[in-house]
Amino acid sequence: MADDETIGGTEDEFENPAGVIYPHLQELEKRFFEIVASGSVSEVRLFLEDHPNFNINAMNFQGVSALHIAVSERNTAMVEYLLSHPDIDPGDTHLHAIRDNQTRIAILILDKLNELTPGLEYAGVTHSPDFPDDTTPLAVAAQYGHFEMIDMLRFRRHILEKPHPPSCNCDEVCKPEREKGDILNMEKMRLFMYRAVSNPAYICQTEDDPILRAFELSTELSKEASFDREFYPDYKALSSEVSQFATELIGCARKAEEVECVLRQIAGFGRTSNFAYPRLLLALDYRQKTFVAHPNVQQLVENKWIGTWHEWKVRSTWLKCLSVIPQIVMLPLVAFVILFAPNSKQAKFYEIPINKLLSSVANYLIFLIFVFLQSRSDKTEQLRGPPNTGYEWILAIYVISYIIAFIRLCIVDGPVRCFRTRTNWYELVMLVLFILTFLFWIVAALDVRINGQRDLERKYWWKYDPTLIAEGIFCLATIMAFFKLLFICQLDYNLGPLQLSLVKMIRDVGHFLAIFGIIVLSFTIGLCHLYQYYNGMVQTDDESKLKTEQENSFVDFKSTLKTLFWAVFCMSPVESADVIIENLPGDRESETIINHHTFTEFIGYFAFASFQFISVVIVLNMLIACMANTFTKVTDNVNVEWIFGRTEVYVDFMLTTTLPPPFCIFSIFTGLRPVIEYIKILFKPPPGKRARWDFVNCCYIEDLEEKKDIRFAQVMGQLVQRYLRQLERQTEETDMQKLRNELMEFGNILKEALSPS
Repeated sequence: MADDETIGGTEDEFENPAGVIYPHLQELEKRFFEIVASGSVSEVRLFLEDHPNFNINAMNFQGVSALHIAVSERNTAMVEYLLSHPDIDPGDTHLHAIRDNQTRIAILILDKLNELTPGLEYAGVTHSPDFPDDTTPLAVAAQYGHFEMIDMLRFRRHILEKPHPPSCNCDEVCKPEREKGDILNMEKMRLFMYRAVSNPAYICQTEDDPILRAFELSTELSKEASFDREFYPDYKALSSEVSQFATELIGCARKAEEVECVLRQIAGFGRTSNFAYPRLLLALDYRQKTFVAHPNVQQLVENKWIGTWHEWKVRSTWLKCLSVIPQIVMLPLVAFVILFAPNSKQAKFYEIPINKLLSSVANYLIFLIFVFLQSRSDKTEQLRGPPNTGYEWILAIYVISYIIAFIRLCIVDGPVRCFRTRTNWYELVMLVLFILTFLFWIVAALDVRINGQRDLERKYWWKYDPTLIAEGIFCLATIMAFFKLLFICQLDYNLGPLQLSLVKMIRDVGHFLAIFGIIVLSFTIGLCHLYQYYNGMVQTDDESKLKTEQENSFVDFKSTLKTLFWAVFCMSPVESADVIIENLPGDRESETIINHHTFTEFIGYFAFASFQFISVVIVLNMLIACMANTFTKVTDNVNVEWIFGRTEVYVDFMLTTTLPPPFCIFSIFTGLRPVIEYIKILFKPPPGKRARWDFVNCCYIEDLEEKKDIRFAQVMGQLVQRYLRQLERQTEETDMQKLRNELMEFGNILKEALSPS
């Protein structure tokens, strides 16, 4: 036998025209590969005995060796025989066996690796054509979700460490890797590891609370997608998959008691809570929309919302709206019952969250009535200083009580969650405007007291008179107060999606304003002062004696900005770019000369027309397209979006006091109970509890002792079993469907072949 027929990988390499070198199998090596593929161990043994110098590790151009073929053919006997050869190099074949879920073969190869070098089975593989560098066996098993393989590897003490997020820049790992390592390989390996640790099979085996882990991973992946824009689709898809896993896991619950057991878990919330379902608050914080909107969760939320008032669900929408009217009259009675009979059956009925909503809406309508009466006060006879309608003190009481309720919610619910919702931010801005109105009323009163001139007619007032400023701010506060009624629409199935679309479209408008602002600024800076010289010039026609005055559209920065802004709404005159030059003296006293600065006028018209085309035709239509796309996204997922938004409203009312402001002043002890409890624990902490404070949660009580919930462990074990069994059935159905499709295709081919031509 010639030497060039026995040794592969050296002289049997060829160079293609592109200059890339591939391993090239000789005839003897091809024959050996065919024998291995046939599956006859005796023939392979005979071949190797006849060719003692044969390179058993020979590879083809795809990097496939004989051991790879035996692994792909699932030939355990062949793999066992090849591994017994003293010169065998397993390479990455154990990863292939793990990927194909061949437990027995994987164990054989791992044992062989340990024979070659103790502990080699734990090392990552390099220079593999199928796997990234430093890929470990457990990473492959976890990524492909092979439950039994993961269990076997963990039994062999394999460990899979969670990757550092792309935004991490720690001195221990990330910074040295970025300075010395390959950036592309590092990011791809990070994504590979994230796919492994976020696989449901791996989470189920390694976590006592898979739902909490899924929440954390989903949020982290979504956050990192925004940071690492190059792999944005991959991270987003992975985040959705993990979130869906948590949803499917809670969907495996068969009893309300099991769902309630999961939702009552405090783990991950970071603080004690008087709310019945802390895990629901956590899901809202992590924006797990499909989890919150799942029917199993919503059944408990709806039951908590209506309490014992089951008749509420069967009422029509109009009857539900009309229920607010009698509640307006009953508010003093409700306050009396809550104050003097807090443990009565009637008081318990009023503590139902839906009754809290009715009381709150009824109370807010009263507040709006006083705002309306205050806003329609006659301005013609008003004197300098604060108004004197008699409603000011009522409004002050309402606003102050709303502020106290807001502070209480911030303490009880935590500032992070309190300021995470748009409704609370909106209410905060509205209350600040009312407070500013009251402050300027006070300033106006002091100004009149010090300087007098209370009877001074309004047209003589200073442009920044405190009374005028107070009226302007109160105008904005009134608009926001009535506009807040829009948030109630979120509870209706038909109006809720429209309200959600409106909020999301406002975000699109914000993006549009950023682009539009750059366009306006560019044209404003270019056009301002172009017509400054012609400002105020008047041209007179000699024949008709008609006078034409120069428009002040582009004479300074302010005028140019105003002209361009209103041009978007087609409210700027077309003559804005005309150049008007006053009449020049002619040869005779009765004659005048009209001069034309044509080039200046051309530049003005060209810039003005360009702005109109860019802003109105292009950018405005782009905004309309974006808003239409946003509306489509909401309507395509309308059920989940609406239920999630409605649940946020439900939870807000579940956390509020039974009586709305200002009636809650009468039961202030009940409303401040969490604050009182915090103060008691702060000065005299009981065993296992400590009063804490930070910028994230504000004042909260921390549980130092981890209480093991045996029932939760049992429920979670049952949910995991049902989920894995359901996953297995889906896989079997998919495989059967594939087999049916293949058989149908084969049958069609046979029919075509046997049919007479």
